[in-house]
Amino acid sequence: MTITIKDIAKEANVSIATVSRVINNKDESIRKDTKERIKTIIRKHNYQPNRIARSMITKKTATLGLIIPDIQNPFFPELVRGVEDFANENEYSVILCNTDGDLNRERKYLDLMKEKNVDGIIYTYAFAELSKPLKGFLEENNIPMVLLDRAEPNSKMSGVYVDNEKAGYMATKHLISLNHKKIGCITGPEHIENSKERFSGYYQALKEANIPLDKEIIFTGDYQMKGGYKAAKGLIKKEVTAIFTFNDLMAFGVYQAAAELGRKIPDDLSVIGFDNIKYNHLLVPKLTTIEQSSYKMGENAVELLLKQIKGTPEQEKETIIIEPLLMINESTSQNKL
Repeated sequence: MTITIKDIAKEANVSIATVSRVINNKDESIRKDTKERIKTIIRKHNYQPNRIARSMITKKTATLGLIIPDIQNPFFPELVRGVEDFANENEYSVILCNTDGDLNRERKYLDLMKEKNVDGIIYTYAFAELSKPLKGFLEENNIPMVLLDRAEPNSKMSGVYVDNEKAGYMATKHLISLNHKKIGCITGPEHIENSKERFSGYYQALKEANIPLDKEIIFTGDYQMKGGYKAAKGLIKKEVTAIFTFNDLMAFGVYQAAAELGRKIPDDLSVIGFDNIKYNHLLVPKLTTIEQSSYKMGENAVELLLKQIKGTPEQEKETIIIEPLLMINESTSQNKL
């Protein structure tokens, strides 16, 4: 037999409206003992509210959309876990969409978000800026949104990002402290803001150490292992003593190139990555990298989005900056040349 909200109200000897307020967390005016009695009965009967009926009344679906550019990049699964776990703790479900940097897929997923009437969207873009389809969607639907990982300059939206400039500075400073002066750099795609910021940190550290910027040892990468491999081949031939890659996946490519060219890490070549993805322990030697806590970023993004959903439409933009951590492992060592 399926229990209804009416049955719970009868057993608790309260009105249906009182049970509804407890279910919807609008129970501030209800006595503590009454709330506990109702919650005990709900648990006893394993009562699950009818979400469709509930959404018709509240105009909310307790569903969030999450749009990411590349689920194959090991950085993103941990970020997704952070979003899902914190959303579930707050009784929200998540619709995950992977665009692969394809505008047509983004359009399709935005239509899906509208169809599912999501309460808000968390978005990591793959383009030079927020796309026209996304901007149009926001203007038409006035839906709460939080940017995650990749900022857009002068954006009026809330966001969660690591301090990329500081992280780039820390990574390069570490290599300089080990007496490296010819430090190769494999950036991310030029149009992505976090790549620009990491490069700014790299340049700042070189400038501070009076090391001239050598454009011949700066390669544009793609945040993929293959891109790191290709760039590393060129850098090793230019006899760099260290390489800073703007994500760990490209560092995997550097390891492969070094092995093929007979360069031992870290004796012949120091390598530092960015992200501290969970697969780093598979590398020998273990990769020195920048930790940016993707799981925490996911949690923070949901926190900001729920503030918007539960707040007022005029709520001001809020930004959370994650402090990077330098994780010194075995892939960097003193330059003896």
